Amino acid sequence: MQKLKVNDTVQVLAGKDKGKTGKVKTINFKTNRVVVEGVNMVKKAIRPNQANQQGGIVDMEKAIHISNVALLDPKSGKPSRVAVKKINGKNVRIASKSKSEIK
Repeated sequence: MQKLKVNDTVQVLAGKDKGKTGKVKTINFKTNRVVVEGVNMVKKAIRPNQANQQGGIVDMEKAIHISNVALLDPKSGKPSRVAVKKINGKNVRIASKSKSEIK
């Protein structure tokens, strides 16, 4: 079972956006990278095409390494590690700081 899932709220622990929080958009487990809303914004030049007639420079989010983010504890709102435990035969994610279940 993965410790991070799409739509989890995470906080950035390292890099230029340290301290920012956001929701996880995508996760790539092969490269261990995750895209977080509003974090690691870069400008990219886009050529005109059918979908985008104008083209130009667009702001977009780039992926950051999964080790640089931590899941926010549902009780305290602070970053926490994640443990996986079996409860009633099902794997459940649990925040290590408050021992509360992550939905």
